[in-house]
Amino acid sequence: MCGICGELRFDGAAASPETVSKMMGCLVGRGPDGAGVVLHGNLALGHRRLKVIDLSDKARQPMDDPALGLTICFNGCIYNYPELRGELEAKGYSFFSTGDTEVILKAWHAWGDKCVERFHGMFAFVLHERETGRVVMARDRFGIKPLYLSETPQALRFASALPALLAAGDVGTSIDRVALHHYMTFHSIVPPPRTILNGVKKLPPATIRVIETDGTKHDRVYWNPPYERDPELASLGAEEWRDRVLDALRLAVKRRMVADVPVGVLLSGGVDSSLIVGLLAEAGQHGLMTFSVGFEEANGEKGDEFVYSDLIAAHYGTDHHKIFVPTDKLMESLPGTFQAMSEPMVSYDNVGFYLLSKEVSKHIKVVQSGQGADEVFGGYHWYPPLMNSNDVVSDYADVFFDRPHERMKDQLAPEWQTEEDVSRAFVAEHMNRPGADTPVDAALRLDSSVMLVDDPVKRVDNMTMAWGLEARVPFLDHELVELAARIPPEEKLKGGGKGVLKDAARQVIPSEVIDRKKGYFPVPQLKYVDGPYLEMVRDALSSQSARERGLFRQEYLDMLYAAPSEHITPLRGSALWQVGLLELWLQTHGI
Repeated sequence: MCGICGELRFDGAAASPETVSKMMGCLVGRGPDGAGVVLHGNLALGHRRLKVIDLSDKARQPMDDPALGLTICFNGCIYNYPELRGELEAKGYSFFSTGDTEVILKAWHAWGDKCVERFHGMFAFVLHERETGRVVMARDRFGIKPLYLSETPQALRFASALPALLAAGDVGTSIDRVALHHYMTFHSIVPPPRTILNGVKKLPPATIRVIETDGTKHDRVYWNPPYERDPELASLGAEEWRDRVLDALRLAVKRRMVADVPVGVLLSGGVDSSLIVGLLAEAGQHGLMTFSVGFEEANGEKGDEFVYSDLIAAHYGTDHHKIFVPTDKLMESLPGTFQAMSEPMVSYDNVGFYLLSKEVSKHIKVVQSGQGADEVFGGYHWYPPLMNSNDVVSDYADVFFDRPHERMKDQLAPEWQTEEDVSRAFVAEHMNRPGADTPVDAALRLDSSVMLVDDPVKRVDNMTMAWGLEARVPFLDHELVELAARIPPEEKLKGGGKGVLKDAARQVIPSEVIDRKKGYFPVPQLKYVDGPYLEMVRDALSSQSARERGLFRQEYLDMLYAAPSEHITPLRGSALWQVGLLELWLQTHGI
C-alpha cells in the first residue's frame, strides 16, 4: 500500500521533479517507509512506500524494468500475485523481486490491457511504455484505491490524494455546481469522474485508460457484473446459496492474508467484521490482533458497541485492543480528520476510523475490515421497500436522498442551484441500465458501484492511510460480489437484511452477534451538533471565506443553528453537520 503521483506534459516541456516532490510531501502518511522519483522526459512518477510485500529495496518504486521498457508506480495489493507469477515464469519471464509490483509489469507485457481482468486485489497504477511513450492508468473494480486527476492542455497530474494535487498548484478550485447538488442530495456522494472542485476529476473504478503521446485517451470499463438470475442456478435453495457464499468468503478472507507482515482485523462487533475474525480463527490463525473504538454518549444515544466486540474477542481469544475516545479527544482530532479527507465526507465515523487507525498503526500495518457487506448482500433499510416498486427511481429517492430538489431553492444561494434535478437524473440513468432483473437488483448495483466507492470505501482508505495502515476488504472480493449479484433478492432481504450472509455466519460465529439489532459506527456528539461542535460549525459558516463563497442561504443556516437536532436527514444524518463539514473541508485545504 502506498501513495503515487506524477506529471505528464503534453507541451514539449520536461516534467517537473519539483512538482512531484510537492505532491509526495502530501502522501507521506500513505507511504512512510520510503520514497522515489523516476523521470522519463515529459513524464515524472513519484511514489511513497508502505512496506507490506517484499520488504527489500528490490521492490522499491517507481519500479523500472529496463528489459521490457516499462516503468510503474503502483498503490495497492494484488492478492493472487504468486499464482500470476507462476504463470508468467512458465511463459519465460524472469523476476528480480519477490513482490506484486513486478508481476503487474510482466502481466502488462504478456497480456496487455486484459491483465487487469486477472488481478484479484485493490490497485491504482500508472505505467509508462518506453517504446511507444504511452501512459496507462488503471483502477480496481471497486475503486478501493483512489486516483485523482488534474488536467490542462499543457499537462496531466495525478495523485492518490486530492490535496496532493492542490499542493502542486495550478488547479481550478471553483465549486462544481453539479457536484454540489450531488453532495446535498445523494448523501454527500459525488459520483466519478466529478469531485466537488471543477479542476479535479477521479478515474472511475474498473477503468483502464490509455493516454497517447499527443494527449488523446481511450477508456475501457473492464468489469460490470450482471445483476440477473442465472438459469443454471435456478434450482438452488437457501442452503446451497448459503454454502456458496461461505466458501467464497472463506477464499476472500484467505486471499487477503497474503503479506510479509502480520494482518489484523478492525472489529466493530457487527456480523461482518465478526465473521472475518471467525473465518480467520477457523483457518488456524493464532495471535490475531483485533481493534475496536467507542465514544461518549450524547442525547442518551450510546457511543460504543464494545459488548459485542468483547464477546467475539473473548470467544476467539484474540489480542484485543479497545480505544475509548472522550469528548475532548474527539474535538481535537477533527482538524486531522478533515485534513485526511480527499473529498468532503459527511459520515460521523470518519473520525472514528481516523482515531482507530492511529492506534492500530502503532501495532500493525495491515488489517481486514468489514465494509461492503451491506451493499453487496442487501443490509440497508432502504432495500425492502423496493421489492415491489413500480417506480424504483422515486422510491429510492424517497428513502435515500437527503432532500428533494425542490427544497434546494430554500437552502442553496441562487447562483449555486441547478435547474435540473441532476442527482435524480443520475440515479434514473443508472437504475434504468440493462442488466438488473428487479428494482432491488438495480439499487444494489447502484450502491455497490457508486455509493460504496465514494462513501464507505473512500472513508476507510483515507482514514487508515493517513496513518500508514493498509485496510483490506474481503466482502469486495470481485468473485464473491459476482456470486452475490446472482442471488435472488428475497434471499438477501430475508431476516431484516443480509439473510443469506447471516445464514452463512451461523455456521461460524456466535448467534448473539448475528441476531442483534443492526448497529452503526456511532459518534453521537456529531449527530446532535451542540456545545463546542455547534460553535465550531457556526464559526466556519460565518467566516469571511464562507460569506464570500456564499453557498447557502443565511435563513437556512439560521434555522439549523436554532435547533440542530431537529434537522436530521432520512439516513439519520445532521443537516447542519453536512453543510458545516463542507465548509470546514474547504477551509482546511485552503480552497
